[in-house]
Amino acid sequence: MIDSRIILFHTQATSARTRFLRLPGATVCGFEPLPPGAELLAEGSGGKVALHPGAAVRDAELRLGLPVGSLEAEGEYLANVQAGSGPVTVFLARFTTIDPPFAAAAAAGAEFIDLTAARGLPALELELLRRAYELILGG
Repeated sequence: MIDSRIILFHTQATSARTRFLRLPGATVCGFEPLPPGAELLAEGSGGKVALHPGAAVRDAELRLGLPVGSLEAEGEYLANVQAGSGPVTVFLARFTTIDPPFAAAAAAGAEFIDLTAARGLPALELELLRRAYELILGG
């Protein structure tokens, strides 16, 4: 079985300010941190079975108490991680609301952070955020 995580972000339409959702456990990988020792695989080396981000997006909406359509998968982003327990696919999704859903985040024990506030995250998560940020800026 392939495990998955999802990185959630919001970009302000008027200023392009981008913030990521940091969840309990000091992780941006929803909804639990990647296992210690996990390693990022080279692009295109994910294996023969591919997951669709739809289930991860809907699960994130449910966990945050958000209505359907509050998150939208960024289809160009896909990262594959090898953990001791097996492969982990990491997706990226953006909040579709005008403003970040601060109340829903707080209720889940999460907070929105700028990329500069992510410095204390594990190196693997920083690399995943770097890739996400490049896609967001370029997209």
